[in-house]
Amino acid sequence: MIGRSRDPLRDPEPMIRRVYAYVAYRIGDGPDAEDVTSEAFERALRYRGSFDAARGEPTAWLIGIARRCVEDSRKVPPVPIADPPDRAAAGELAEDAIRRLDLAAAIAGLGERDRELIALRYGADLTARQIAELLGLETNAVEVALHRAVGRLRSTLLEERGGSAVAEL
Repeated sequence: MIGRSRDPLRDPEPMIRRVYAYVAYRIGDGPDAEDVTSEAFERALRYRGSFDAARGEPTAWLIGIARRCVEDSRKVPPVPIADPPDRAAAGELAEDAIRRLDLAAAIAGLGERDRELIALRYGADLTARQIAELLGLETNAVEVALHRAVGRLRSTLLEERGGSAVAEL
């Protein structure tokens, strides 16, 4: 049995939100993200005896599990994403929803590494140091890669929408 102080899941509520946010950045918001988040926690419960506090924080361990669940979910053929709403109908939608759609489309247009870094930083709310530990990289390398990924994302948003979603970055 795992002692309370060593149990990586002793306070799951904030981690559920972080894992869901990470997964939503990777595969989109909604039922699929909920399913993958659930799978990540099921695996974490099953393997929590393998958690080693000397190797890192519980959050990084759990995000690592979620990364594998995201990859496993991609083995199933994806459902095609509907086209974004017509700009003529934009008056019917909240401006926030339009920005989110633009941001999601811009993120989807990035390379795999950029999407992963942005999801880890902004979805899972991990620091550059935590991302570096998770990916086995140097912190400086992660900071530079994140800076470049966000720069590419900003450029894409500026080109596509004139920058209304850029304020979020």
